[in-house]
Amino acid sequence: MAFTEVQVKCLEAKLSAKRIKTRQANGITLAYVEGWHVIAEANRIFGYDAWDRRTRSNNCVWTGTKGEFYHAAYTAKVRVSVRAGDTTIVREGSGTGEGKALTPGQAHELALKAAETDATKRALATFGNPFGLALYDHEQAGVRRARNGKASSMKESATGPLVLRSATGTPGATFEKAHDFVEALRKAMSDAQDIELLYAIWEQNVETVRALHRHRQGPGIAPKLVAHLKDCAIALVNGASNASGAESDESHDRKFKPRLARASQSARPKIDKSVLTISEPKRHRSKEHLRFVAQQPCLVCGRSPAHAHHIRFAQSKGLGLKVSDEFTVPLCAIHHSENHTTGDERRWWQERKIDPLPVALRLWQDTCSAAPAPNMPGSTSG
Repeated sequence: MAFTEVQVKCLEAKLSAKRIKTRQANGITLAYVEGWHVIAEANRIFGYDAWDRRTRSNNCVWTGTKGEFYHAAYTAKVRVSVRAGDTTIVREGSGTGEGKALTPGQAHELALKAAETDATKRALATFGNPFGLALYDHEQAGVRRARNGKASSMKESATGPLVLRSATGTPGATFEKAHDFVEALRKAMSDAQDIELLYAIWEQNVETVRALHRHRQGPGIAPKLVAHLKDCAIALVNGASNASGAESDESHDRKFKPRLARASQSARPKIDKSVLTISEPKRHRSKEHLRFVAQQPCLVCGRSPAHAHHIRFAQSKGLGLKVSDEFTVPLCAIHHSENHTTGDERRWWQERKIDPLPVALRLWQDTCSAAPAPNMPGSTSG
C-alpha cells in the first residue's frame, strides 16, 4: 500500500453533508463539492508538496455575445499526480466550464479556469469520498449526515478525520472530534524541547487550526491555541536562560514565568529592529488596507470581490509570520487557491505576465499615503 494508514483512513472517510452544494441545471438539481474545498482536502490528506496537477489539453468549444456580455465555453483535461512514498499515482479527469463577462478575455479566462477546476475535481474524485466520489452514488451512502436531522455538534469535524502532524510533517494520530485534536496539539506543543521544534509543530498543523476556526468548531479554538503557543515559547526561552536554577523551583517557574515575562515585555520599550545594523524587515498590519485590497478586482481575471493575497517572496520568511500587509494584491478565490498550491510563486506570476509588486505599492500608497514607500524586492519580470 503506497499511502500511509492515516491517509487511507482519511480517503475512506465519509463526505460531510455540509460540504455538498446544489444547483439547478435544465430543471435538474445537481449536487457538487466546491473546487477550493477539494484542493484544500488534497493539501490536507496528501500534503502541500506531495501532489500537483497539470492541464493536458483545453479547447474552446463555443463563444458568442448576448447583450453586453461575452460568453465562452471550454473543455479541459487535467492530470493529477500524487507522490506516496516511492510511488507516483497518476489520475486524469475531464471537465467543462462556462464564462460570462464584459470583456472577451475575462469570459475566456473564467470558462477555462472553471473547466480546469471541474477536471481537477473529477480526477481527485477517483481517490475517495472526501473529493466527491460519494456523490456518484444515488443513495449517497458515503455521505455523513447530521444525527437526528439536527446540526452536528460543534466539536465534530467539518472536514473528516483531523490529522495531527509531527514537526517534520509526517501524519500521526487522527481524530474525529475537534476537541480531541486540540488537546493532542496542546500536548505536543507542551512537550516540545526547544523553540524550533515548537514552531515546526505549529507550522505543520496551523492550516487545520484555521479550518476549525473557519468552520466554527467550538468557541475560540484558534485564539486559545495561539495563546498556548506563546506561553510554551516564553517558557522555553525562560527555561533555557535559567537552566542553572535550582531544581526545586522548576514547577514554580513553569507556572509563573510566562505571566512575569509578559509583564516585563509590556514594560520594556520595544526595539525597532529595522534600524539595526543587521535589520529585520518591518511587517505592517492594517485590517483597513486588507479590506480595501479585497474590494479591488482580481489581478488575473478581474472578478470581484477578491481576497487580499500576501506576496510570499516580498519579504524573508518568519516562523508563523506572513509578509507585511503592504505586499498584498487582490486575487479571486480560484486564483488565490491556485497561487497557494504552486511551489514557485515568482514563476506563477511570470507565466501570467504580471508583476504584482508595483500594484501592491500603489494600493498601499492609496490607503496609507502618509507611510513611507515600502522597500520593494526585485520584480518578477527581471
